[in-house]
Amino acid sequence: MADTDGSTGQAEPGNAFSSVPIEITISVGRARPPIRELLQMGENSVLTLDRRVDDPVELYVGDRLIARGHLEELQGDVPGQLAVRLTEISNFADGLE
Repeated sequence: MADTDGSTGQAEPGNAFSSVPIEITISVGRARPPIRELLQMGENSVLTLDRRVDDPVELYVGDRLIARGHLEELQGDVPGQLAVRLTEISNFADGLE
C-alpha cells in the first residue's frame, strides 16, 4: 500500500521499532442512549448509531485519529471477515481534524 506521498509506508530496515505491533481501533459510530434505555437492553436489542452503513469509519491509535476508510468484506477463506479500505491518511503533523 502506498501513502499519499508515494512512499510504501514500510519502515527502514535499521529501525528497532518497525516490527512492534500496535492496536488500531476502528470506530463505526456512536450512540448516546439514556441510562434508562441502556438498562432495559437485552439480547437482540438494537442500538441506533449516529452513522449510516455507507459512511466512512475512523481509525485511531489511542485517542489519535490516524485515517478514515470504508468497511469491506474480504474475499477468501474466512467468510464475513471485515477489512478497511483507507481513503484518507493523517499527515501526523496536523492530523485529520
